[in-house]
Amino acid sequence: MDTIVICSGGLDSVTLAHKTAAERRLAALLSFDYGQRHVKEVESARACAARLGVPHRVVDLRGVGAALSGSALTDDVDVPDGHYAEDTMKITIVPNRNAIMLAVAFGMAAAQKAGAVAAAVHGGDHFIYPDCRPGFIAAFQAMQDHALEGVAEVELWTPYVHGSKADIVADGAHLGVPFAETWSCYKGGLHHCGRCGTCVERREAFHLAGVADPTAYDDPDYWQAAVEGR
Repeated sequence: MDTIVICSGGLDSVTLAHKTAAERRLAALLSFDYGQRHVKEVESARACAARLGVPHRVVDLRGVGAALSGSALTDDVDVPDGHYAEDTMKITIVPNRNAIMLAVAFGMAAAQKAGAVAAAVHGGDHFIYPDCRPGFIAAFQAMQDHALEGVAEVELWTPYVHGSKADIVADGAHLGVPFAETWSCYKGGLHHCGRCGTCVERREAFHLAGVADPTAYDDPDYWQAAVEGR
């Protein structure tokens, strides 16, 4: 089954791209520029596509992102430090982001006659991001079944939706994913900051998976205090 992977360039989606290439027919990687301050992640997605030998499409959603105001990822609002379990992390929510991206991806899949769209949502996202939860995934699939009825049949493949980020790291290590060539940090600096929610989650995941973390962090030890204090 030809599968289009939504690939931000982060650890999760790059691992999913490698998993798809190993287990299915990887048709293309699809990325989005929605005005995120860490748009440098798209370069990691582009490198992944080149490595796997598939096309890479970047869709410009900056106008849409500008309308989804109030998020630390798209507005002039500081990205908070700490663990995702903290209420302060809700400022990183971009309303309806996954629903918008998935709708575009399903349209692209239908146009290109691909049989599936893959997304790297995982269990660690459930607490803070409602559009990463199993209920949303099931509802979105049902909605698309109606939207494309008689036009195309496209599956939403989310193999990590019930797993953890540590599971993804373990899977990526097995698949030979070059983790150092992925980008997660929401602050978009020269190196991963080591303090924002996604950096803390990334660092903790390598620890739990028992896999060496090759990532360069400005503050490589902060994650321990953040995890203990949640």
